[in-house]
Amino acid sequence: MKNVIIVVFVGFFSGIAGAFTYQQLSFTDNETSTTVNFSGQANASLPDLQFATHEKEEETSTKSKYAIGEDFAEASAKSTPSVVYIKTIAENEYSGSSWLELFFEGRTNQQVSSGSGVIYSRDGFIITNNHVIDNATRIEVIHNRRTYAAQVVGTDPSTDLAVLKVEADDLPSISLGNSRNLKVGEWVLAVGNPFNLNSTVTAGIVSAKGREINILQSKFPIESFIQTDAAINPGNSGGALVDRSGSLVGINTAILSRTGSYAGYGFAVPVDIVRKVVDDIIEYGEVQKAFFGADVVDVDAEIAQQLNTNDVNGVVISYLQRYGAAEKAGLQKGDIILKINQETVESRSDFEELISYHSPGDKIDVVYKRDNKIKQLNLQLTNREGTTTLITRDIYQSERLGAELENVSKVEADLLGIESGIKINKVNNGLIRRLGIDEGFVITAINKYAVNSPKEVEDILTRIRGRVRIEGVNKKGVKGYYSYHF
Repeated sequence: MKNVIIVVFVGFFSGIAGAFTYQQLSFTDNETSTTVNFSGQANASLPDLQFATHEKEEETSTKSKYAIGEDFAEASAKSTPSVVYIKTIAENEYSGSSWLELFFEGRTNQQVSSGSGVIYSRDGFIITNNHVIDNATRIEVIHNRRTYAAQVVGTDPSTDLAVLKVEADDLPSISLGNSRNLKVGEWVLAVGNPFNLNSTVTAGIVSAKGREINILQSKFPIESFIQTDAAINPGNSGGALVDRSGSLVGINTAILSRTGSYAGYGFAVPVDIVRKVVDDIIEYGEVQKAFFGADVVDVDAEIAQQLNTNDVNGVVISYLQRYGAAEKAGLQKGDIILKINQETVESRSDFEELISYHSPGDKIDVVYKRDNKIKQLNLQLTNREGTTTLITRDIYQSERLGAELENVSKVEADLLGIESGIKINKVNNGLIRRLGIDEGFVITAINKYAVNSPKEVEDILTRIRGRVRIEGVNKKGVKGYYSYHF
């Protein structure tokens, strides 16, 4: 009897165990079926599916970042040896224009500042910003813990570029890229040497191209900046903006900020402009700037309505230089420039950049619209004097006046509405500073006597006695005069 009970008991529990096992196997099959048939839409399997997918996405993302990082590492290794630290020293003598300065007369105050630069050639030509070295009396370039005395080869305020030369050989010159082919959204690196920190690298993308931010104070500025969100902080001015291959695509120049620190908006001069400017300075001592003979503005809805057109493409001619290239070619105020050499002109900055690639004497094809009709013509660009030859600046250094003087160009004279004049380019310590005459002022007459040469201005101002009236035009185009009693 006992054995029968044991057998029944074992059989009973074996049945229960078998039923339980069958139920579990059935549930698993159903769960698997649900996962397959409904692609993870069942609640029971959804977390696992999302987690697996998330892992794959994370893995892919990590691999992608690693690949980008690899590119950045290569670009950084390739470009950082070509970026230098620039130290500038400006020494100013006390002018003695006040009783306090008279007490300190004969003494100097010294101002030290710094920036970055890019090695352009193996034999020691270096690019930086004009504002980095402006007013410097001594410039030093530090590279690989070596300090070199640098000389200014030339500057171009219209692009805020300057070229320095150091006595060295076999320097690691940077590889030049192509900014015209650079696309918005591409990765770039900003490479600088702020505060002599042995090159710092920040990454970002190209946020926009052809930016005009009205920062350059030149009479004929060329603003067609590359905008990037790669961090550019103080001390990075003059540094390199490079692509993922480590090739130069721009020279870092400015930031847009309310605080003075980087706030997400950095701007660089495109390398295609840089190349032309630097090559001209090295070969000729100054930029062989080409002039179109007209000024243009962007076409907006209001201007389009005034011109009786529905098209807001291109730029419209707002000013024509007398006897300039545009007027000679037959262009008129109100004409809308659509293309230059088959390149579409979308904005004023586009127009300025396309012209900047050329030299005086170059001929360009211009597609324009007049009275809603598309037309085309050929135009020969000129230099600032209205001719097509190469030109050099004749700067007169006047130690007695403490200033640099030169004859104003025909292009600028026409823009200012004067026949001729003598422009004050740079003011140091001397008579001009004591008189309070600003840089950029164009002297047209002294005591109603028209002046025609820098030497004439120097002779008159150093010899004249009594009441003196200096007439002219300031750099904003406002006519006026200074009055003194010697």
